[in-house]
Amino acid sequence: MALSDIQIKKLPPKEIRFEIADGNGLYLRVMPTGTRSWVYRYMIDGKASRMTLGQYPATSLAEARERHSKAVMDVKRGIDPGAKAKEAKATSKAAPTIENLIEEFWEMELQRTPSGKERKRLMMKDVMPVWGSRKVTSITRRDGVLLLDGVRARAPITANRLQGVIVRMFHFAAERGVLEHSPLTAMRMPTEQPRRRVLTDDEIKLLWATLDLENMALDVFRVSKLALKMILLTGQRPGEVCGMAWDEIDAVGNWNIPPERRKGREAQCVPLTGMVLEIIEQAKTYSGESRFVFASAVKVDSPTTTHALSDVILRHWKQVGFKEPFTPHDLRRTLRTRLAEIGIDDVVSERVLGHKLQGIMAVYNRHGYDNEKRQALEKWARKLRQIVGIEEPISDNIILLRRAAV
Repeated sequence: MALSDIQIKKLPPKEIRFEIADGNGLYLRVMPTGTRSWVYRYMIDGKASRMTLGQYPATSLAEARERHSKAVMDVKRGIDPGAKAKEAKATSKAAPTIENLIEEFWEMELQRTPSGKERKRLMMKDVMPVWGSRKVTSITRRDGVLLLDGVRARAPITANRLQGVIVRMFHFAAERGVLEHSPLTAMRMPTEQPRRRVLTDDEIKLLWATLDLENMALDVFRVSKLALKMILLTGQRPGEVCGMAWDEIDAVGNWNIPPERRKGREAQCVPLTGMVLEIIEQAKTYSGESRFVFASAVKVDSPTTTHALSDVILRHWKQVGFKEPFTPHDLRRTLRTRLAEIGIDDVVSERVLGHKLQGIMAVYNRHGYDNEKRQALEKWARKLRQIVGIEEPISDNIILLRRAAV
């Protein structure tokens, strides 16, 4: 007689394991502990076999009968359903999860890119909690759309950055043979309005006072204050400033950023003005034995992060009196705009920022512009001193005291 849900629920366990038939080889097994599971007994190639179809009540009577029917059909075709299920389970277990893919993507590609750490951070924050344990092959385009919609609702720009990195990660998975094709191919990126935020003289003055190391009104790490000043003075990317290492500073007063730390994969020489050298000297107090100038205050022998700098501004811009928010990257744009205002040639200004020359100039003009960049940055430093009310130094001579090797 076929089983019913009411009958199953009323079945008491016994001192020994027992089974009750539902029909055509399907049984409900009841353990002394009370655990119940579905078992299919069958003959294949003249040999008695059995397979488990799931536990009750997680697998209901109806679901067990459905799985049983499929297994019966396999037996009729000469296929061993138990062996088939074990093979499928092994294949599924061997297939990498999203967590596995993120780690492989980091090891093989992402860690070698200038923004790799930040891009991995985005995935750890918004992808891992949702997809981390899922198989890579289970992710669909619809999954990607819904994930990005959730992020975009709170942070549109972050969603665009996340979209860029996960689209690349799934292309990477296809290249590595994890997938035949990426489910996110040709996913359209929403159009971004380019940022135009440039700090005014009054805002620069307010920011400089806020970043004063003796200003204890804000709960901000002093290393973060120094790094933000460094961006405004040099115009280099926040990530490049955060990762500045002591061995990148030479004896003649230049900061030599290696190509692997730059977006354009081209080395950049940044002449260090007197104001910049003062900041570097102050940073020595907080770097300890770290190889980084702007050492992290929370992680041993690691640099501070762009996220930490952004967080400082995000938490305090209203508190200190700004009317509009801004980002660390806006300080780079501010410097570029101010260089134009004080009469610096566009080509020199672009080289100060580390931008490559365009068109035919990139092919034939191989001049390094180091002297011109130094003159431009010194002129900007004088303008900045004027804006924030700092007196000019008595002497323009710069003496660089190199940090001892650690």
